[in-house]
Amino acid sequence: MKRDAVSPVTLQLSNYMAQAAHQPLPPAVAERAVLHILDTLASMISGAELPAGERSLDYLAALPGQPVCSVAGHAAKVGPMEAALANGMLAHADETDDSHAPSLSHLGCAVVPAALAIGEWKGVSGEAFLRAVALGYDVGSRVTMTLGVRRFFADEHKSTHSVAGLFGATAAAGSLAGFHDRQMRWALDYAAQQSSGIAAWQRDPDHIVKAFVFGGMPARNGTAAALMVSAGFTAVEDPFSGNDNYFLAYGPNCDPAGLIDDLGRHFAIAHSNIKKWTVGSPIQAPLDAAEELLREHDFASADVTRIVVEIGDREATVVDNRDMPAVCVQHMLAVMLIDRTATFASIHDEARMQDPEVRALRSKVELIASEELGRRLPRREAKLTIELADGRVLFKHIEAVRGTSDNPMSRAEIVTKARELIEPILGAEKCERLIETTLNLSTLDDVSKLGNLLRG
Repeated sequence: MKRDAVSPVTLQLSNYMAQAAHQPLPPAVAERAVLHILDTLASMISGAELPAGERSLDYLAALPGQPVCSVAGHAAKVGPMEAALANGMLAHADETDDSHAPSLSHLGCAVVPAALAIGEWKGVSGEAFLRAVALGYDVGSRVTMTLGVRRFFADEHKSTHSVAGLFGATAAAGSLAGFHDRQMRWALDYAAQQSSGIAAWQRDPDHIVKAFVFGGMPARNGTAAALMVSAGFTAVEDPFSGNDNYFLAYGPNCDPAGLIDDLGRHFAIAHSNIKKWTVGSPIQAPLDAAEELLREHDFASADVTRIVVEIGDREATVVDNRDMPAVCVQHMLAVMLIDRTATFASIHDEARMQDPEVRALRSKVELIASEELGRRLPRREAKLTIELADGRVLFKHIEAVRGTSDNPMSRAEIVTKARELIEPILGAEKCERLIETTLNLSTLDDVSKLGNLLRG
């Protein structure tokens, strides 16, 4: 059969992907990659005792695979595809993992599990693992940005989160499988054929299908694409151009050149967000505002007579009086003001949604869906006004959420967050070993050693 022509865009993309394993990352980018990996591993571990994580571990028992890969909180090793799916769901078992705002995606929960699965299977070094994860963020984010996130998500009701995660997972897995440029194009074709996901995840009351769409499915499918090409599967030479190509199906008016825009110079992982608070993204800024007002002014929750929180209009619909504490802005503001902080434990304490003190303060919260703030997305700004019984009116406008690339968390803050998530599951000693191993990934000879520390 005659080989298809390959467009210059796809040729440049596949060449870059094939060479990424051999190209050192700039030091600042490598540091961000280490911290995002640590944050994702901590999210995976903490997810082991949440409903979506428990279901993913139950799934492993039904599909035994070749015992070569680790799953967070799970004693036995499993096959690569099973590990990728389970770890992906664990990583997004709630609202703990990282995100990349411009591509409207949570890349870590798909890219890191796929990279870990193929990395353990191949016994790759920590340095190769780091480079593959950074590549996954670069490729996955550019796919949905090229498609146009607002059109794709809001107008066509498709899931940017699953699509970006899928192509990111495929790129990372292909890098660790040692693919040359043609094999990378084949892997991208298998990713394109598996591209799926609809925005109905927003109606998921239990965060289980959401964990599958954001993390489990794209991690598994990206891993599958790499495994198939490794097994000798061939494919279409260029899924992004020619007859019936990916963009004709998903974005006929898109410019495929977006796939290589500033590639090798702008690293998506260095511009991704790590959450300070383990809540839904629209609640990050309100909690930042509450924390600053508590620090700057002398008042107690009993002094509060009225709370007005203003966030983007589209964001407001996601977090308005939801039944899950981590995605309910009214509940989380009440908890924050009573406790003067918000921990992983308090955020996931569903019983407190019925606590009389919390409910009384929650009833004082007024949510305003602002078109003005909505137009500023992907910046998730918030305005918080707190009125007190003594007549004082406190106000705070958060323009750059803590943990975003405009206001990044320090290494120490991210390590503190990881310790809070990991230690209750794995214990203090194993927690410290895992953190230390991750922070020194560039010197690790075999990433399987990292995988072994994840297992319960």
